[in-house]
Amino acid sequence: MRKNKLSHLLEPSLRLYFGFLLVFAAVTAIFSVPVAVMEAAVVVVLYLYFRSTNARRQKEILKYIENVTCNMDTATKDTMVNAPLPMVIFRPENDEVIWSNDRFLQITGERDHMFDTKITAAVPDFSSRWLMEGKTECPSEVRIGENRFLVFGHLVRTEDQGARGYLATTYWVDVTNLAQVRDEYYSTRPVVGILTVDNYEELMKGATDNAKSALRSEIDQRLAQWVAPAQGVFCRYERDRYLFVFEERFLAQFQEAKFSVLDSVRQVTNHAGIQATLSIGIGKEADSLGELFQYAALSVEMALSRGGDQAVVKNKFNFEFYGGRTKELEKRTKVKSRVMASALGELMADASRVFVMGHKYPDLDCVGAAAGVCAIARKKGAPVHIVREPGQNPASGMVERLSELAEYKDVFLSPQDAILLADPNCLLVVVDTNRPEQVVSQDLLEAVHKVAVIDHHRRASSYIADAALNFHEPYASSASELVTELAQYLLEPADLLKTEAEALLAGMVLDTKQFTMRTGSRTFEAAAFLRRSGADTGDVKKLFQNDLEGMIAKYSIIQNAKMYKAGIAVARVDHTVGRITAAQAADELLNISGIDTSFVLFPDQENRVILSARSMGDVNVQVVLEKLGGGGNAATAGAQVPGKSVDEVYNLLLQAIDEYLEDE
Repeated sequence: MRKNKLSHLLEPSLRLYFGFLLVFAAVTAIFSVPVAVMEAAVVVVLYLYFRSTNARRQKEILKYIENVTCNMDTATKDTMVNAPLPMVIFRPENDEVIWSNDRFLQITGERDHMFDTKITAAVPDFSSRWLMEGKTECPSEVRIGENRFLVFGHLVRTEDQGARGYLATTYWVDVTNLAQVRDEYYSTRPVVGILTVDNYEELMKGATDNAKSALRSEIDQRLAQWVAPAQGVFCRYERDRYLFVFEERFLAQFQEAKFSVLDSVRQVTNHAGIQATLSIGIGKEADSLGELFQYAALSVEMALSRGGDQAVVKNKFNFEFYGGRTKELEKRTKVKSRVMASALGELMADASRVFVMGHKYPDLDCVGAAAGVCAIARKKGAPVHIVREPGQNPASGMVERLSELAEYKDVFLSPQDAILLADPNCLLVVVDTNRPEQVVSQDLLEAVHKVAVIDHHRRASSYIADAALNFHEPYASSASELVTELAQYLLEPADLLKTEAEALLAGMVLDTKQFTMRTGSRTFEAAAFLRRSGADTGDVKKLFQNDLEGMIAKYSIIQNAKMYKAGIAVARVDHTVGRITAAQAADELLNISGIDTSFVLFPDQENRVILSARSMGDVNVQVVLEKLGGGGNAATAGAQVPGKSVDEVYNLLLQAIDEYLEDE
């Protein structure tokens, strides 16, 4: 086609040239006819010669093109038939095979051609979706028998009887040997585990030497039996800690069995009937043994901070949790509280300014803990500010009461004002949360170099790392209880304002459900200190009073509750309600006979679904709501799910409950 266009382009110009020559010959005839005849004869001869040579040249070009085309067709056909790689051409719309070479027939075990058959008949695991997405390489290896292949390909648009379609040409590269070496490398990578007996002190307390030896021997025997199949290195390196190094191929077996050693060790009891509990930290996929050990240490720390009796697996990117369903037992010692109080006092004394920040939408426990920290900072002579979230929240009444005090003039600041006041020597105390995404201002958290964390919630996969002080006790009832314990070592009862004492007591009352849940001996000791500091239980009681409208809304939510499984009630509300009302409804459901776990979910005005969960039985609601991005502790948990409807979140909640019950 291009040759014909070029010929048509040149031919008119040559004719024009010959035309001008004839015109010149005609003009010459005016002066000399013989000369004009000779010129005309020469022009005619030249024209005839041009025509003959041009025709011959065109024939030669056509012959050359035919030879090249024939050779290319022959080479193409020979390449496709005798290609060193298996090839197959098919229609991706229906996987119908158009053509395949002999090498593809060999790898699939087919003896005859595969015309009019589907490629999935020979390779069931193959999918052509990646081709339709515009990719040229299959994202995963394809198995054919014992062999594995990387598949490359491309699409060609075709037209058949006016209908458009596609043809896919694929090339199959055998990577079986490479895959086997790679799999062997991954499966033999070392994994480091640290196993620790959570309550070693409690187990051995008051036991005779023979009984201690028997307990240790029984625990060692159960651990040795569990680690034996892995054929790794297992040894004790502290009285209550063990090191376990094994190959990664055995980790999947432990994970599938949900680390059954947790249940096995729990069967060991001492003379007082206390069960032994075990925490396991696993580190994998690191670049060195030292880094693996560091991962394992972080994992076991995470397990202990979540209440113990569980296994945590960490790689470079995230944590995986197994177990952690038992109730927390009080394991705190006054020694740790005394050390933490001394460290906090030193940090405040050296700080140019102290900021106190809790979680978004603060409750009475959050504000109470913040007020207690303010009292400690005031005693240490450090300027202190509480970072306040704008708008109404469950603790707005207590904030107003504190704001009326002379000692709290200009104490409450917005996050923006706090950032402007921050300097390199200031201290930020985060209370009632350990997750960076839950604090009032992440910008302030990142701006301050020295951070102290005081929290009682079980640690999630994301937490505030590298804190200068981390007083994290998941066995405590509330953050207010932890701050009160610190205050006992740093303050006299007279140093605590009456309103501050009541704020701390209100936080404890809230999280213990009137001292009926998650209480220990230390809880009542802290409450007694607050009572000596002037806290009025009557005034605290008034903080929990509801108006008539709120009470009607609460019982309306309870009316929507339905039993899902034995002991589990779920209340779904399709309209926005107050968070306090929903939380109180979840608490109230536990007062009904036959209900020991409750869930309440409702939409808010920011296109989120809010969940409140309570438990007084064996269900750990924090583990359930973690699957929906929430957190909390075994008895009280919450979650916020953005971008989904109430029905969608309701179905996700039921699925999470089912998975929790199936894993038990």
